Parts: sequence; C-alpha cells; structure tokens
Amino acid sequence: MTRHTSTVAQTLTAHGYGAAWALIRHLPEASAYAGGNVIADRLIAANGRGPRRLRANLRRALPTASDETLDDTVRAGMRSYVRYWIDAFRLPRWDGARLSGTVRTIGRPAVATALDEGRGVVLALGHLGNWDHAGAWSCRELAPVTTVAERLRPEALYDRFVAFRASLGMEILPLTGGAAPMPILEDRLRAGGFVPLLADRDLTGNGVVVDLLGEPAHVAAGPAVLAARTSAALHPVTMHHEQRSDSPNGWGLVIHFHPEVIVDRDRPHHVRTAAQGYADAWSEGIRAHPQDWHMLQRVFTADLQHAGTRPA
Repeated sequence: MTRHTSTVAQTLTAHGYGAAWALIRHLPEASAYAGGNVIADRLIAANGRGPRRLRANLRRALPTASDETLDDTVRAGMRSYVRYWIDAFRLPRWDGARLSGTVRTIGRPAVATALDEGRGVVLALGHLGNWDHAGAWSCRELAPVTTVAERLRPEALYDRFVAFRASLGMEILPLTGGAAPMPILEDRLRAGGFVPLLADRDLTGNGVVVDLLGEPAHVAAGPAVLAARTSAALHPVTMHHEQRSDSPNGWGLVIHFHPEVIVDRDRPHHVRTAAQGYADAWSEGIRAHPQDWHMLQRVFTADLQHAGTRPA
C-alpha cells in the first residue's frame, strides 16, 4: 500500500466512524440496537478476519464445547462487541441516572477503601464488557480516571475518541506520540489517583508471557510495574453485560473488582507473578462470560508465532 493510498484509507475510516457516530447517536433506541444485531450477524456470515480471530480466542475459553455451542457464543460475542460501539457512540446522551443506575458492582469496597485512605489504585482490565461505560461510571461514583489510549490513525479519529472520553471525565494519555505515560501515571498514583488500564494485549512488545485460559499469552506488564513502583493497590477487573428490565436498551453492566494482587518487590520475577495474578482473574471472568470478551486480535503465543508477528 502506498503512502497516498494509506492516507486515503485513513481518511475514509475517519469519515466512516464520524458518520456512524452521528447516525447511531440520533437513532431511536430500539432501532439502534436492533440494527446492531443485524450488523453483527452479517459480520459473522461474512466470516472475515475479526470473527475468525474471535472464534479462535473463544475456543480457548470453551475447549470442550461443541461446534454448535461455539457458534452460538461467537454470535453472542459479535453482538456484544457491536453493542459496545453503539453504547460508546450514544454515551454522551446518557444522563447521570442511566450511567450509574445501569451498573452493578462486585468487590467495590476494597477499592473504595484504598482510595478513601489516599492510596493509589491501578486496575488491570481485560477487553470485557464496556470499559467506556465503566470509566464514565467511575468518574461519577468512585474517582476521576486517568488512563492510556492507543494512538489511532488517522489523527482526527484518535482526537475524536480522546475528546469523547474526556467529555465523560477521564484524563487520557497517548500510548505513543506524546509525553511518556508511565512517569505521569506514577505521579497520579503516588498522589492517590485511580488508573484503570486495558492490559490483555501487549501493545508495546515489552509485556510478559502468562498463562491465560490455559495457554501462554502476551499481556501488558504496565499495571504490575506501576504497582511495584508506587505501592498502589493492584486490582484485576472483569466486566460483563446482564439483561435488565429497567434499562432502556435491556442491558446493564456488571463490574467485578477482584481481590488485590500483592506485588512483592523483594521476590524475583515479581512483575510476571503479579501479571499472572490478573491473568488468572481474567481467565475466571472470560470463562464465566465468554461472549463479553471483545478480543478480535492475536494474544496467544501460538497464534503470534504462527503469524510471525510481534504482540501488537
């Protein structure tokens, strides 16, 4: 692909997202989500790279499932993934009652206590449920969020997503192309801040290999490194959707704050050990709710080696 062709493709992508954002935000509720199911089902039928990768990843969560059961889970997974995007596009229209009232939490007191005591908290999240909804909820109900976002191309698309998340109350730091995020995150945590990080993909190539769903996988080491450097409390988080009759779109979000992973800096391989701690929590959450793991990229070592790629 030439540089000119790449630029054109990026521009078209930005316009496509912009059009979807404008359209989905203003569609009637029922039409938006019904249309999302149709889109998800068509993506499954087309059997493109995303659905194929989702199927391969979910097979690890359901190793003994029949092909029919796996088919049903992949279909539910694509519907959940498309619902995430619809939710994200519509979030700016949700009032505070909807943002907070459609969330149920598990294990929140330990995190709230640490924050109340002035201790920083770093969360290790998987791509589960709806992390934008969770971030908006956290800004209202728990603490202001500081996090890191992968820099998208084209730049206009990245800027739009940053502005959107900032409008929900989050501080967004770029992974690349700006000030190094780790020192800023350390400062926030030492001041008692709240830093949730998506970590079930290694975007930098500096992550660690852990056991995820019974197989070696590459994940980000950032949450463990930050907890080791700042003594912040490190909590894994998993999320899933649940059907709710009191929600306008029929769904609510469950945020599960798992028990703190203790980082012992005096022991060798303490970062890898801590990362395994959050990978174990993710494995538990994914097995319980595989349809809400929105992982359409390679994370397992075998897949990365087969493709001849670095984790990215």
